[in-house]
Amino acid sequence: MLGIKKIDTYIVKSFLAYFFMTFFISMLILLMQFTWKHMAELIGKGVSWGVLAEFFWYATLQTVPMALPLAILLAALMNFGNLGEHFELTAMKSAGISLFRMMRGLIVFISIISVLAFFFSNNVLPMAQQKLWTLIFSLRQKSPEFDIPEGEFYTGINGYNLYVRSKDPNKKMLRDLMIYDFSKGFDNASVTLADSGRVQFTADNKYLKFSMYSGESFENMRQQGSRYNSSSIPYRRETFQTKELLLDFDTEFNRYDESILKDQHVSKNVVELTQTIDSVSKIVKARGDEQAREMISTQFPEIRETVSIDEIPMMTDEVSEEQVVTEEEPVKNYAADSLFLKLNQQQMEEAVSAARQSAQAMKDKIDYNRIMLVDPTMTVRRHQIEWHRRFTLSFACLIFFFIGAPLGAIIRKGGLGFPIVISVVLFVIYYIIDTTGYKMAREGFWQVFEGMWLSSAVLFPLGLFLTWKAVTDASFFRTESYTRIYDNMKEYYRKRRNKSRN
Repeated sequence: MLGIKKIDTYIVKSFLAYFFMTFFISMLILLMQFTWKHMAELIGKGVSWGVLAEFFWYATLQTVPMALPLAILLAALMNFGNLGEHFELTAMKSAGISLFRMMRGLIVFISIISVLAFFFSNNVLPMAQQKLWTLIFSLRQKSPEFDIPEGEFYTGINGYNLYVRSKDPNKKMLRDLMIYDFSKGFDNASVTLADSGRVQFTADNKYLKFSMYSGESFENMRQQGSRYNSSSIPYRRETFQTKELLLDFDTEFNRYDESILKDQHVSKNVVELTQTIDSVSKIVKARGDEQAREMISTQFPEIRETVSIDEIPMMTDEVSEEQVVTEEEPVKNYAADSLFLKLNQQQMEEAVSAARQSAQAMKDKIDYNRIMLVDPTMTVRRHQIEWHRRFTLSFACLIFFFIGAPLGAIIRKGGLGFPIVISVVLFVIYYIIDTTGYKMAREGFWQVFEGMWLSSAVLFPLGLFLTWKAVTDASFFRTESYTRIYDNMKEYYRKRRNKSRN
């Protein structure tokens, strides 16, 4: 019967303990790596804890596709390695239970996980990525938290450099204040010096108000000086006792509208991706046919005379000599070299110049047509990549289970030592292959399905091989097996050497 047995419950429970542990560890490591990449958007912005919690929540959801296969691989490896280390696999096999029978409950469980992983990547992940990248773009545009250091320049205000020699926190005064204004360009810079000053935000928190005392300002007037034929550059100098300066510095966190990423590939499910691929592919096809018609009709008038414009897309790349005609006589009756040699020097130069101009015009037209097709072609390719990615996650979960479970049964080592090393090595190999295939598909060197399924095509045979070896009780990970082979080879060469001496 295919009902749930005690052995299924026992193996699934032991697997779940390892799975949840490894999954959260993998999530934590990948979340730290993702956060480190976007540290510049978080540090020094003065955002609230709610915004940070939102960022980490969506970042956590975004790392699930990478953490889930790794957790399955490591949990399966540790689970079956621990069973083998404690001779539980040996006891089950002695009772007539095959490895596939032991894996039956986990195969059903991993299949359910794979189906749930597809629904997660198809429904939850697009929403999380849309909200996450909208939040990241909003954080990038937020002004950094205002804090002028002592004894060094502060460049947090766009177009201005501030320098303060010392600060008096009790009186909230800035001593020896210098403000360099480059907002109008370097050639029209202005410098303001003050013995002391105060700084505060306006009521709407969108401007900085500097109140400066006992100072002077210098303004370069190069633009006005360009009116005069003089080598001297005029400038304006002002001495003041009190002066106020208003600088644009918006400290509010202005969130972008999430609809700006609605049409991006990362925020669409399989149905929306399919619709976009079909519609944009038709645009690419129509634009390519139109460019072909235009190129042939303008650059090859002899073909246009023999074939109608509507028939041009249906033509083959090869054109017969009978179709290439001129007004007087077929060109095939002439030799181009002999015609060119009959010209005088001036006519040769004119012919060469005209040919070069025609070739350059054709090249420019081809380059322009290629540029016009780059954006829609890249849109189609990115949507196709995202479409295949929805399925590769689920399939990767199955592959890593069929790698980890038999590999754990072979090496028979539990714990967090050797299994982690093996898992990290295999996952790094998978990540390198998957990234290589993704980049090849993105740049158009390979077909999209070839690049996106490359890692699965490489690791799936490995899973089958390891499963076969585990079922047949292979021992190629046991040191005693290699020691036995070494001893046999050593004995063979010793007997051969003794035989040659005799």
